[in-house]
Amino acid sequence: MNLIFCLYFRVQVREFQKQLKCLIITKRNINYVSRLFQPQNIAPKNSKVKVDEVSSKSQRLMVDLGIVKQATSGSFHLLPLGERALHKLTCLVDEEMERIGAQKLLLPLLTPGELWRKTGRWDETREELFTLQDRHNKEFVLSPTHEEAITELVATISKLSYRQLPLKLYQITSKFRDEMRPRFGLLRGKEFIMKDLYSFDATIEGATETYKIVSTAYESILNKIGIKHIRVVAAAGVMGGSLSHEFHFPANVGEAQIFTCSSCGHTVNIETSTGDRCDKCGSTSVTSTTGIEVGHTFLLGTKYSKPLNANYTTASGKSELLQMGSYGLGMTRLLAAAIEYLSLPDEIRWPLAFTPYTICIIPPKEGSKESSIIHLAEDMYHKLESVNKLKNNVIIDNRTDLTIGKRVYEARRTGYPYIVVIGRKAMQQVPLFEVYDVLKNHETSLEESPLIDYFTQLCSILKKGYE
Repeated sequence: MNLIFCLYFRVQVREFQKQLKCLIITKRNINYVSRLFQPQNIAPKNSKVKVDEVSSKSQRLMVDLGIVKQATSGSFHLLPLGERALHKLTCLVDEEMERIGAQKLLLPLLTPGELWRKTGRWDETREELFTLQDRHNKEFVLSPTHEEAITELVATISKLSYRQLPLKLYQITSKFRDEMRPRFGLLRGKEFIMKDLYSFDATIEGATETYKIVSTAYESILNKIGIKHIRVVAAAGVMGGSLSHEFHFPANVGEAQIFTCSSCGHTVNIETSTGDRCDKCGSTSVTSTTGIEVGHTFLLGTKYSKPLNANYTTASGKSELLQMGSYGLGMTRLLAAAIEYLSLPDEIRWPLAFTPYTICIIPPKEGSKESSIIHLAEDMYHKLESVNKLKNNVIIDNRTDLTIGKRVYEARRTGYPYIVVIGRKAMQQVPLFEVYDVLKNHETSLEESPLIDYFTQLCSILKKGYE
């Protein structure tokens, strides 16, 4: 009997240890503000900051609030909150690329210089290129874009069939450009992250259709981000090709000048403008604005396939040159441009599509009258995390040595769009939780069940917007 009891007791102890271990792991996996690596740049009072050190609202906010930290001129560390935002944006882009049948790959950052010489871009863009030599004195380009690399890759595929076309291949990687004057933080730097897609078609008609499909996908991505954007006719420049468009967010710090015809809506940039008259309808009713370029598309034709000998095999067995397109989307620039467009002077505003965390829960201050209900924060955390789209999108500001007011202030500055406060009202017989909709500047108090319903409905609306 004693042996049976001992065995039973041992089993119960092991079960308790397992449950305790799960509890510890669960607690460890909760997102806490105190664990964030978010080094904030707090300028001393009466300090004098040079104008050229902080050249845009987005740069100042992202540096001050620990989203990025400058490494060198034109190069920035992307800190955890910034990386979370970038990851969400990447997922959004990946989903849209999957819809149009694009395939993701990864190309080397180093491209042989001989490829750039063959296409003529070595001399055309020499001043903006980062170049280097290996120990064998072979020249390489630290790629600002990958037309040469992707074309050379496709050219090495023997007997690429017309049945395999169109090919749409893309990547999201770091790019490099030797900017003469880096400024505006992530808006114009020497190193940046870009999504670049390259299309390969059998005919110019097919390439034009692919151009329309990818351009529509870019429109969809920007619509899901939820910021007004402008698509303009642009010059092909050194990229080459017969057709080109840019995508812009309107902004005061924008470096591009955009002209829009009030009569027909035709929009061009300054490089393709014909002055104060619309070249499409002849109207002189033209308005001007500035914008931040966040995307660019090119119908390249055979500019790269011809010098690099990229061909496909037709139905009759003949070898023909591939017709190409190139499509860029600035990922880190989109982060900064969105903050530039949406934010207040002292508070970041993220698009809901890629806010680092959607909800910040603020428990009572330790030692206050409400400190006995601090545990409600973690209870609410787990219930919100069970809502679709909110998994790993909730964070608790557990710095309970600070007042609720101080933490609400910092949550607003960091840009969390929803704040749930567990304060005095939560001590009632039926607890009420204060919900702040930061984007709408609206506050309400809800019981637990209506609060969960509130965020469930919100996530349902957001999901429909993304589909």
